[in-house]
Amino acid sequence: MNPFHKTYGTDYLKEPLPIAILLSLTIACAHLTATKGLIVGLAIIILPIAIVYLGVLFAKPKIGIMTIFVLNFTILGLGRYVPMTWGLLIDGLLFLMYLALFFKAFKIKIPWSRAKSQLSLLVTIWFGYALFQAVNPEAASFAAWFYAMRGLALYQWMIVPLLFIIFNKPKDLKFFLIIWGLMSFFGTLKGCQQLFFGVDPFEQKWLDNGGALTHVLFGKLRIFSFYSDAGQFGASQGHAGVVFGVLALFAKSKKFRIFCIVVSLAGLYGMLISGTRGAIAVPAAGGIMFLILRKNIPILVAGAIMGIGVYVFFAHTTIMNNNAQVRRMRTAFDPNDASLQVRLANQRKLSTYLASRPFGGGIGSTGNWGQRFTPNTFLANTATDSWFVAIWADTGIVGLYLHLFILFFVLITGAYNVMFKIKDPWLKGQIAALVCGMFGIMGASYGNGVFGQFPTCILMYTGMVFMFIAPKMDKKIIAEKAKKVTERELKQIRNLSPA
Repeated sequence: MNPFHKTYGTDYLKEPLPIAILLSLTIACAHLTATKGLIVGLAIIILPIAIVYLGVLFAKPKIGIMTIFVLNFTILGLGRYVPMTWGLLIDGLLFLMYLALFFKAFKIKIPWSRAKSQLSLLVTIWFGYALFQAVNPEAASFAAWFYAMRGLALYQWMIVPLLFIIFNKPKDLKFFLIIWGLMSFFGTLKGCQQLFFGVDPFEQKWLDNGGALTHVLFGKLRIFSFYSDAGQFGASQGHAGVVFGVLALFAKSKKFRIFCIVVSLAGLYGMLISGTRGAIAVPAAGGIMFLILRKNIPILVAGAIMGIGVYVFFAHTTIMNNNAQVRRMRTAFDPNDASLQVRLANQRKLSTYLASRPFGGGIGSTGNWGQRFTPNTFLANTATDSWFVAIWADTGIVGLYLHLFILFFVLITGAYNVMFKIKDPWLKGQIAALVCGMFGIMGASYGNGVFGQFPTCILMYTGMVFMFIAPKMDKKIIAEKAKKVTERELKQIRNLSPA
């Protein structure tokens, strides 16, 4: 057929009926937006896109994982522009992916066995403990438990098996890292916009409604980008700085190495302008872990000297004190800092309160959920600041020990695989980067509640899965390399053989 005689989609707009339908929909959307509000109008516009997306998701569930990787960076910040419970989108996507796998199982065999792992068992135990907390006699609100439990245990329990089943190849790991790098870079760009040009009207409204209490200190804005807050922005950017800094050392491709360097530097700069003092623990702890993984005494000594130099710079000098960001970071090294003393005092009060409550005060008793659902209780009015202190207050000493055991088991497993099991240099570098990043976030989580928030939680859970499946991936990579070498040698022998 002559291609100039084909009928294309735009040709239908020449017909009266399609034009009439399009105009009717446009007028209806405009009327509903004017009478019912912006959200209703946007819902009508998005509905056809959502229907198409659902069709694609049920055909290829992996699309849902990719969507979560992008959404988890911006989903809490979106609430400043369109007020709604955006976090429920993650719940919905995870449920839809399981539903998609259920229906696909009627046609093809789903490899559920891939999810059999020590990690799956551990997250199931943690989720079980979180469910037990629903009947904790100390818990004052079931609604608080429901909302807080999602970030604490539900997302982890749902996404880990999915990753084992449908997102487990070397190309998947590379895609994950690229999305992470791009979103982190864009996060720093957005932060620079806030720093140099000021916040937009929606962000200003958020600041006026209470955000300024923690984000405008001594007249200086703590940069939060499109993240939930400056604390999460700083820790997440420090996380990217560590992970992509390590990747840059191992990258084989020159283009990817440049990409990693740019993302790492942008991440560290974003961490600095966030004004989050605790975020400096991410590169500090991540650097220590990297030196351990290298198993190289000279590098370990050089790293120790560099670490001492950084400590001396912040703790015992006034260099660059005219810079607000450096000046705020420097207070993290002051043992007499007023903020630190308040935190220690709160921890002493919590220690007394929790001494007779081994299972804690119930998930959702502290922080924002406590203020929202049980504002008159002791735990709701005692700041935890730290992720681990919040775990201790919500789930008790039993929950804290269980949580720490799981984290260190995962961390040690990842480190062991890097040091003794993985042979492929590039895969070793990728997993080493994830291990260093995880240890960095664990360090920062002592000072800030960053571990269970977006985007850090999804990044951590994904990294954990790849730490566990890395040995299998390594065997496949080594086998493929050996096969290619054998085929090349056979080809050379055939070329040398006489006709």
